[in-house]
Amino acid sequence: MSDFIARRDDFPTLRGDDAPLYFDNACMSLKPQSVIDEIHNYYTTHPSCGGRSVHRYANQVSQKMTISRRRLSSFINSPTTEQVVFTKNATNSLNQIAKGLSWQEGDIVLTSDREHNSNLIPWLQLEQEQGVDHRVIPSLEDNSFDMETFEMMCADAGSKLKVVSLPQVGNLDGVEFPVKAAAKIVHDHGGLMVVDAAQSAPHMSIDVQDMDADFIAFSLHKMLGPSGMGTLWGKAELLDGLRTLSAGGETVISSDYDGMKWANSPHRFEGGLDNYAGILGTGAAIEYLSGMDMNDIHEHETKLNSILTEGVKDLHGISIIGPQSASKRGGICSMITEGFDAHELAILLDETAGIMVRSGMHCVHSWFRSRGYEDGSLRASFYFYNTEEEVRNFVDIFGEIHSALF
Repeated sequence: MSDFIARRDDFPTLRGDDAPLYFDNACMSLKPQSVIDEIHNYYTTHPSCGGRSVHRYANQVSQKMTISRRRLSSFINSPTTEQVVFTKNATNSLNQIAKGLSWQEGDIVLTSDREHNSNLIPWLQLEQEQGVDHRVIPSLEDNSFDMETFEMMCADAGSKLKVVSLPQVGNLDGVEFPVKAAAKIVHDHGGLMVVDAAQSAPHMSIDVQDMDADFIAFSLHKMLGPSGMGTLWGKAELLDGLRTLSAGGETVISSDYDGMKWANSPHRFEGGLDNYAGILGTGAAIEYLSGMDMNDIHEHETKLNSILTEGVKDLHGISIIGPQSASKRGGICSMITEGFDAHELAILLDETAGIMVRSGMHCVHSWFRSRGYEDGSLRASFYFYNTEEEVRNFVDIFGEIHSALF
């Protein structure tokens, strides 16, 4: 815990006596100075194209890009760096998977009933445009994963099962999905397992080999890195057969008027001018996280969530989405605030107490609307630099506001 407190000084926005209580980490994390410096250094000392020119600026960028990819590869235990593709974000990665695969009418895709739009809309688009059969796996009453129903749905799909795409951790409520167990069932039925790791990669250890998923997607802006950066990881043999969505510069080895020879992964998927500053900032972010114990991060966030949960769970009109135990929701606590608009409450918290939380449907419109929660919820989400004192302050202030308004 003391190490986490000391690390707050690494973040410019947390320095000084008037630091905000930033509890919107499921949307975007804050950035340490080392990441900011790496991005600044790119633009001020070697602002050039990597992997193209051979002058010293370009060589420096190319070398740092290689280092960033190696760090990412090691961070998720990828067998090779060639399986690590730089993308814009998890949304871009998931779209590359969905629209890069080959489909036949009637192929079946399964997703959960509480997906972020990034892991729902691409499959709905395929259903509308190519006749893919998208089916929704219902959760249990407390939003935990219904493995029995999942197995039945996979069996019912039979040979038509093409893809199962699930989050490792839900952004709605922080509930973890048993993706490793799900992957085994999917593979037993001949399907592909896609994992949305946007809410897990920043907060727990990720081992792609142990997980045995076929594709994994996550964003760097949620894990100390720059915005506009994401990662797609895939099994080598599947990446070899995946159609690229960004054909153009650097995606081919050669071309002429009659055809082209595609480059191997990852370059085949990284067409056009790269976000070099973002890639170098990614390397700095992963270096920072690699110096920490991801299990300690998860444990710390769960402890913070326990404090918040105990402080609000019995308040009139407040209901927590998902399991009532914080141990099953990691660092996310989403609350339905009956009788008061979540957006107005979020504005009030920020303007009166400097507390920053998320309000709305958190891009999980399908879950909220199917249950009649048109105002969405208030979501507090933690990271390692948040403290117990901050959370207790939130509980006290929230309680005061609750007494005045509810």
